Amino acid sequence: MSSPKIGDEIYVNDSMQSHYSYLITAPYDAVKSDAFNPHLTPAQMLAMGVFEGKYINDCRAEFPEDWFLNAKLSDTPDPNLNYFGIKSRQPLSVWRNKGWIYGPDPRGWFQWYCRYFMGRRIEEIDGIQKKRWRSFNRHAGQIRANCSAGDPFCRPRQRQALLQWAYDPLI
Repeated sequence: MSSPKIGDEIYVNDSMQSHYSYLITAPYDAVKSDAFNPHLTPAQMLAMGVFEGKYINDCRAEFPEDWFLNAKLSDTPDPNLNYFGIKSRQPLSVWRNKGWIYGPDPRGWFQWYCRYFMGRRIEEIDGIQKKRWRSFNRHAGQIRANCSAGDPFCRPRQRQALLQWAYDPLI
């Protein structure tokens, strides 16, 4: 798939979601606002190593092909593929049990972000997910407060987590 355009309908049929479709109602990559300013695109996140290489592997047809040109992917979770080479993902069952899955995105925040980046808009869900993103910034503050400038390996778990929420982990 190439980058979608306003008016395109995206059809989803993967291992976690079938017979679902959504309409592109906003321009591709029109994600930044005063309240939401992610530092990284989905393609950058995939290339930097997120979720141990195991996240949206079976739904690649839904997203632009160029997102996967440099993506670090694996059939099984591999912490070595993470940017900081550490385990930093919880099973989806934990996310479900904690009530962190919202609306039509069964894989969670990153799936929402990918769809939002492509131009899908669902006002209520978008508001919830943007608020969750903003609250995650506290981890950047902890890194600034506890790490020396120029030490990218101080607090690697927090940095990996920031990466997985589209924050620059090398702040």
